[in-house]
Amino acid sequence: MKRREFMALVGGALAQPVAARAEQAKRIARIGLFLPPPRNLEVDAFLGALRDLGWVEGENVHVEYRDAGGDDSRLPALAAELVALDVAVLVTATFPGILAAHHATTKIPTVMIVGPDLVAIGLAASMAHPGGNITGQTFFLTELAAKRLEILASLAPSMTRAGVLLQRGNPLNTGTMSAMTTAARVLKIELRPIEIDLPGDLESALSAVGATPMDGLVITDANAFVTNPSTVAAIVDKCRVPSVAAPIVASRGTALVGYGVDFTAIFRRATVFVDKILKGANPADVPIEQPTQFRTVINLKTAKALGIQMPPSLLVRADEVID
Repeated sequence: MKRREFMALVGGALAQPVAARAEQAKRIARIGLFLPPPRNLEVDAFLGALRDLGWVEGENVHVEYRDAGGDDSRLPALAAELVALDVAVLVTATFPGILAAHHATTKIPTVMIVGPDLVAIGLAASMAHPGGNITGQTFFLTELAAKRLEILASLAPSMTRAGVLLQRGNPLNTGTMSAMTTAARVLKIELRPIEIDLPGDLESALSAVGATPMDGLVITDANAFVTNPSTVAAIVDKCRVPSVAAPIVASRGTALVGYGVDFTAIFRRATVFVDKILKGANPADVPIEQPTQFRTVINLKTAKALGIQMPPSLLVRADEVID
């Protein structure tokens, strides 16, 4: 073999592993996942669903994960940090999370795991054709709050005053109270809104709920309540009245009944949007979805402590019963 041919052959053989490694690195897509709460079961469900779709960490995808530790004020900085890394897609949840993503970028495709009505807040043209860089899933937050009031009334038929636990400053409070007020008129129930700061001084929160006369308590889907079950449990214990919250709160806290969307299923479903975008779909053309799976959780421990006999009709349709 001539020297020139030999050197070409050796050079080609040496270059192949380098080229292969470069190609592999090129194929690894980076996902920027940032959320208000610390890592939890829902995050694990999201990562597991990614694997089920063929996105394997270290092989063809890398997830840059950040959490705000329950402090929404940290979300803008986390979003900006991920945008600076030039991730292929941003993934977040809740109203504060999606606002942080929107302020950080209008170019990088963004998937909202769950959050507000993007059309109503002006971040999407329509559900079918969002038209911008954001798509994902929204849920019936205000309608769920009204439904919880109806469930509460069925458990406490003599109830005339219902407390409504709200996170102070949440921009969705107005719509939530409007929907609940309509339901309350029909039920002849007086609503007592209680706005508290979370994260913040628990003693102040307990003082606020303790000073509010009520026969029942509706806990709204503010991120602070969903991600701080121990705090909610302390508030529920302080009130000593029937309470209805999100299923995740009832499962991990002491709310009497949990009713709402299945957050674990929503986190899994969000990976379908990520998968489409990583395969080339334009988020402007990926329809926004609404969840179809709802859960009912009943805490019999709390029912016993309050001396409440749970209706058999509610027990039959419960997805989870805590003894």
